[in-house]
Amino acid sequence: MFFTYLRRELRRRRKAALVVASGLALGIALVIIVSSVSSGMSKAQDKVLQSLYGLGTDMTVTKAAAAPGSGTERPRFEFDAKDGDDDATQSTDRVMVQGFQSLAATTVDKVGKQTGVADAVGGLSLTVMKVDGQFKRGEFKQDESATAGGGGRGGPGGGSTQPQGEVQGGGASFDVNSYTVYGTDVTKQDLGPLTSSKITTGRTFKTTETNAKVAVVDAAYAKEKELSTGKTVTIHGTKFSIVGVSTAESGDAAANLYIPLQQAQTLADSKDKVTTVYVKAADSQQIDSVKATIQKNITGTTVTTSADLADTVSGSLSTASDLASSVGKWLSIAVLIAAFLVAGLLTSSAVSRRVREFGTLKALGWKSGRVTRQVIGEALVNGLMGGVLGIAIGLAGAYAVTAVSPTLTAQLGSTGGGAGRGGGMGGPGRQTASKALDIALTAPVSLSVILMAVGLAVAGGLIAGAFGGWRASRLRPADALRRVE
Repeated sequence: MFFTYLRRELRRRRKAALVVASGLALGIALVIIVSSVSSGMSKAQDKVLQSLYGLGTDMTVTKAAAAPGSGTERPRFEFDAKDGDDDATQSTDRVMVQGFQSLAATTVDKVGKQTGVADAVGGLSLTVMKVDGQFKRGEFKQDESATAGGGGRGGPGGGSTQPQGEVQGGGASFDVNSYTVYGTDVTKQDLGPLTSSKITTGRTFKTTETNAKVAVVDAAYAKEKELSTGKTVTIHGTKFSIVGVSTAESGDAAANLYIPLQQAQTLADSKDKVTTVYVKAADSQQIDSVKATIQKNITGTTVTTSADLADTVSGSLSTASDLASSVGKWLSIAVLIAAFLVAGLLTSSAVSRRVREFGTLKALGWKSGRVTRQVIGEALVNGLMGGVLGIAIGLAGAYAVTAVSPTLTAQLGSTGGGAGRGGGMGGPGRQTASKALDIALTAPVSLSVILMAVGLAVAGGLIAGAFGGWRASRLRPADALRRVE
């Protein structure tokens, strides 16, 4: 009897049911779209951070920033004087530790032994500056008018005269080429900046190549310099065989060249030194406590987590993320509340128009509870209909965002302190003040979001039913008789 009456009443009041369902659908669809876009924003930020410090890294440890000028060695370039050969090309390069600060390699083991640390690996970030060019000697051109006058400053009394004229021409023309090199621990390649790139040609390092003269080159740098597997690249007079080409999976690569850590230490004259320790926490929920433990037990270091680095991300990605998490969230809540209230008021209004019907049913023996259950049942069905419609609209909206894939820009600024000077979470790519990455936005819809939408639909139906049920329970058979003409 309950379902028969329910079906008949819903068919009779299709327009009213559609209005209630549409209102709930709008609120539910907005929640799905905002949730999916927020999820896409989160994934986009994860891509940005992974492009900086590598997949799986939860934090990095670098040397604490020293006072300006303290222990900082300014780069010097020296050229040989080659008499009689003005056209000779001069060339020299300088290998520098990024940030000019490093840690003892033993720090890696100390960090790895701290409570809550699952793994730790060290790396050495280098910048190579190469200067090529020529010196051209100037030519002395004598002043002809002074020669014609019969002498120079010596005057008529005779004596030696000084030639009058000026030096013309000459100068120098030099090109400065700078590129980055990252020394990686080939025995632990599942942590650090290289994990943010994928080997597309050749191979990665072998665990036995701890001190081999081999290199992996970034694809963009390889294209610029016409490098490929099988060729060699010279770094500070040492030739390295290119065994692989890597492509950054998002954004720019962390370094132009990757070589074994021992070779990097040799080139930079930094034996048993690292610039950054990449750390993976045993529990991602305990990162803050692990950070505090490392800072307490290992002095003179700066610990930077992914959350710290995320605070430096600006640009359209950060703006859109803030909007989605603040304005979008509150807008969704406001629309849902409005939809629930409208559904409740419409249901209550519909009950008021059915006074004769419910009064007659009560006169025939229906209890107030039965009438209330009937109204709640109708409202619940309307809510479920709104949920189905809202999920469909929400999925369509999320698919549209993913199909369009709007491009957002992430501006990555320096974190300051050890992170900014010594590499920080950015590792090899953090020496510059900032850089921009373009990220395509997607709007993935998870099962949890769908389940949440179903829950909202049920809640909306129950709230609307509560309004109508309360109104129906207060009706008396006499109310129906008063409506009889």
